[in-house]
Amino acid sequence: MTTIWTQAERVTPGGVHSFSRRIDPLLSVTRTEGARMYEADGRSWSDYHAAFGALVLGHRHPDVDAAVVKALGRLDLTGVGVTDLEVEAASRIVEHVPAAEQVLFCNSGSEATYSAIRLARAVTGRRTLVKFQGCYHGWHDAVALNVITAKERMGAPDPLSAGSSPGELGDTVVCRFNDLDSVREAFAAHDVAAVIVEPIPHNVGALMPQPGFLAGLREITQKAGAVLIFDEVITGFRHGLGGYQGVAGVTPDLTTLGKAMANGYPAAAVAGSAALLGEYGTAGGPVYWAGTYNAHPAAVAATTATIDVLATPGVYDHIFELGERARTGLEEAARRHGFTAYASGYGSVFVLYFTSRFPVDYEDLLENDAAAFVGLHRGLVERGHYLYPSNLKRNHVSSAHTAADIDRLLEDADHVLAELAAQR
Repeated sequence: MTTIWTQAERVTPGGVHSFSRRIDPLLSVTRTEGARMYEADGRSWSDYHAAFGALVLGHRHPDVDAAVVKALGRLDLTGVGVTDLEVEAASRIVEHVPAAEQVLFCNSGSEATYSAIRLARAVTGRRTLVKFQGCYHGWHDAVALNVITAKERMGAPDPLSAGSSPGELGDTVVCRFNDLDSVREAFAAHDVAAVIVEPIPHNVGALMPQPGFLAGLREITQKAGAVLIFDEVITGFRHGLGGYQGVAGVTPDLTTLGKAMANGYPAAAVAGSAALLGEYGTAGGPVYWAGTYNAHPAAVAATTATIDVLATPGVYDHIFELGERARTGLEEAARRHGFTAYASGYGSVFVLYFTSRFPVDYEDLLENDAAAFVGLHRGLVERGHYLYPSNLKRNHVSSAHTAADIDRLLEDADHVLAELAAQR
């Protein structure tokens, strides 16, 4: 343990400011650049964690950082009025995201989903929220349940935190991803205000929506007068300028954005129709919206710059090609060493599940061989590739990665899988 950790634990509970940052090996990151992280003791890693996917362009992208420096060279936080920077960033989102007629900025994905749910309840006059097993939408009580649920807890509320409000938990119905019948049953039994869904549940790796599932959610919610919320905090801008809704051709009522939108700067947003967003207090509506740091100049400058870089021809081609290379190579290596495994993901996201069939819902993931999954990740961390060493976590390629990086990843994965096979 480094001196930094020793000092951190004196002044911070556990030494970290988000629970997921305390995981073996305990990192003391002192420098980042491009596709790499550098540690206090001299180690470095090719970073496929990418701050849970926020770093779509890699660390310290020169265009993004230059835009932030330029913005801060002429203004900082005012707390009143509007700046040209936030208008420019919002205009980029409206230009590219199908659901976005208007945009409101906040600071985190949790803030965005909280506000979107509140808006849906206000405009419908209903309370019940439908979410899906395996999806994560932030830390607030309405959605902080039933993410990575143990087998014995399936079918019951599984809160992520002690101290959660029983009333909030009771207003949330958990359905099965890719199972429209379970959604119809929820609507038959409850007066539903909103359905919130990750178009691809990336918080358990990458469960891909089956044909017709997202369109089915659109049909069910429209028929019932409920609000459909796509949580694209992960998928938005990582999977395309229009988010995954642009890929799927399904337009929700509300969209939450964050992470890759600003290449890791603390920016998030709620986007939707002008009619819906007009219900927020910023336009004189009854739904409260506030935040001292909303649309901070650094965050919105980073948002505009990130979207402009992503709009450059070839950027998505590059990261998608590397993502496919990683998926194909990992699956081939696993099977070469006798593992039954399936690679999943989309575009620049890849994950290798150790299961007997390609998973389409969370229940399929209950049979994932966690020991093999974590063993592969830990072995790769030891060899200089940072894949988050926890069960069911996804990995991300950034535009700073190269084909040579992926080749080294696959070569080392082959060695780790051989060692795991020998141990079995």
